[in-house]
Amino acid sequence: MEVRRTRSGWVRGHRPAADVVAFLGIPYAAAPFGINRFREPRPVHAWEGVRECQDFGPVAPQSARLPGAPSWSPGDEDILTLNVWACASEGGPAPVVVWIHGGAYTFGSSAQPDFDGTALARAGVVAVSFNYRLGFEGFGHIPGGTEPSFPENRGLLDQVAALQWVRENIAAFGGDPENVTVAGQSSGAASAACLMVMERARGLFRRVIAHSVVGPCYSVELAAETTRRVAAAAAVAATAAEVTAATPQMLVAASDLVVDGYRRDPGSGPRHYDPVIYGPVVDGDVLPNDPLSAMAGGARGEVDLLVCHTAEEYWLLDAVGSSAKVTTDQQLAAFAMDFRLPDDLVAGYRALMPGAPVLDVYLAIFGDLRFSEYTSRLAEQHALAGGRTFMSRFERRREGPQGVVRAWHCADIPFAFGNLDVQSVEFLIGGPPDAADHELSRRMLAAWAGFAATGDPGWSPMDGVTPTVHIWDTAQDAARPQSTSTRALWSRTGFPLLRP
Repeated sequence: MEVRRTRSGWVRGHRPAADVVAFLGIPYAAAPFGINRFREPRPVHAWEGVRECQDFGPVAPQSARLPGAPSWSPGDEDILTLNVWACASEGGPAPVVVWIHGGAYTFGSSAQPDFDGTALARAGVVAVSFNYRLGFEGFGHIPGGTEPSFPENRGLLDQVAALQWVRENIAAFGGDPENVTVAGQSSGAASAACLMVMERARGLFRRVIAHSVVGPCYSVELAAETTRRVAAAAAVAATAAEVTAATPQMLVAASDLVVDGYRRDPGSGPRHYDPVIYGPVVDGDVLPNDPLSAMAGGARGEVDLLVCHTAEEYWLLDAVGSSAKVTTDQQLAAFAMDFRLPDDLVAGYRALMPGAPVLDVYLAIFGDLRFSEYTSRLAEQHALAGGRTFMSRFERRREGPQGVVRAWHCADIPFAFGNLDVQSVEFLIGGPPDAADHELSRRMLAAWAGFAATGDPGWSPMDGVTPTVHIWDTAQDAARPQSTSTRALWSRTGFPLLRP
């Protein structure tokens, strides 16, 4: 049946495959512009008749143009939409996986081809993805504090609204509203971790899948400094009245100018190396604390957690040119100083990577700092606090047309979604997939589906004493001790090291 009823009205989908029905571009909240701009998401107005939901909704304001995905068009306002993939045959309630896309809180959308939920639906899961406000619209700080209805973390509040829609409507699509798993990667994974510690999201999901969690969060002071820089780049005063009057186009362009300024200035501190200027803000209200600190305090132990990181995260950022080049000993020493890394950390990596170029040492350290170490600590703290926790690492590499394609950032996601044959992912995975790749994808997708259904991905949870990590590779899967040599180097290093 391609027609289902939501609380706002009937929707008609289509069949991307004979056994799957997809509903695309369903509004879950009102358009966040006009009187709704910079405010909490508002309820969507009901419609009459049957709404055609066979195309993805517009993407949030951004300047990125991603392969195979739509780009933002100024004037597109109905951006708070979601997508549902479900088994075409009606049956008992199925587990639900709600996907939060990544993109440095600044770009991306649910319409990216590698996020298609058809394979997940075939695996017995009702898959949901959605768009949310990005960049200044979603995470920019509104100065002055004169208008309390301009909250911080509007992008996170959009995510809560999407989960509330799932709670109220997913049964009509065959999903179980009492068995919801939130999944995400990179900034999407960090968003999922934030949702774990947000009171407004309590009770809306029971499990989290978080791949390559980036952290920690921003302070209000750093968010305010970003606003001052963006306002200056937009040639407006850093006041609530002038910033909120600036058009989305102005704020996107101004944000790009600020990012470019950090890239060009080696003396600009941590943001020079990878200038992500937006993200969740620890405001004490919407987001009470950084997730890692909250986990250490025992928050949300009732939520099952499955985490994964890749073995060579930062090599992707270097390959696409979004990270500063560090190729000399002097640059590496400046990098370590900017991030206040211990004196022996760089020496330890050099000893573990004899003969490696400076760039490789830098990428290894930065990848662990930004993703691997934060992800691992999040899992460890959740397990130590009594939460049911599973850890995994993606290590699949292969020879591609341009040489070795590493186990880098984002490469694991097409495997977990079962979307290896999408042409736009060939850069990530090193060309067309082979039989071993498809078998790895089958195992990863089954782990996601099993975890969503029962809380068991297929291996033992961490026990908090001798934690192990499940390895994803085409050769074979295995469980290994989590405490690798690099983890030992980080054992004397505290967080946060970023975004003070």
